[in-house]
Amino acid sequence: MPSQTFTIGELAREFDLTTRAIRFYEDMGLLTPERAGQQRVYTARDRARLTLTLRAKRLGLKLTEAKDILDMYDSPRDTAAQLQRFLGVLGSHRAQLEAQLAELEANLAEVRAQEKQARAALARAVKPKAR
Repeated sequence: MPSQTFTIGELAREFDLTTRAIRFYEDMGLLTPERAGQQRVYTARDRARLTLTLRAKRLGLKLTEAKDILDMYDSPRDTAAQLQRFLGVLGSHRAQLEAQLAELEANLAEVRAQEKQARAALARAVKPKAR
C-alpha cells in the first residue's frame, strides 16, 4: 500500500497556515519533506510532526523544545528517558507559566486597587455640596 503524501498547499489548507510558515518549520528542522524536482513532498510523518509542532505551540513551548521532543521519538532511545525529558520540558514550561500567572495576578490586584481608589475619588468629586 503506497504511503500518503501531501503538497505544501494541502498542508497549509488543512492546518490553516501559510506556506511560508510551513517552510519556516522546515528550516527549523521540524519537517523534512522529500523533493520531486522543485516540489516539496510531505509524508504522513511530516504531517504528524506538523500536528505535534502546532500542539506544542499551543502549549507555549518554544519551537526548539518541540523539535527536541519530536527528535527524541525518531531516535532509538529508551522510552523512559524520552518521557523523563518530556516531563522535564513540560515541568519547566509549567513553572514559567505559573510565574507569569502570579505576575499577572499581582498586576490585576494593583489595577483593581487603582480602580477602587479612582471610583472613591470620583464619588467624592461628584457628591453634591451641602448648604
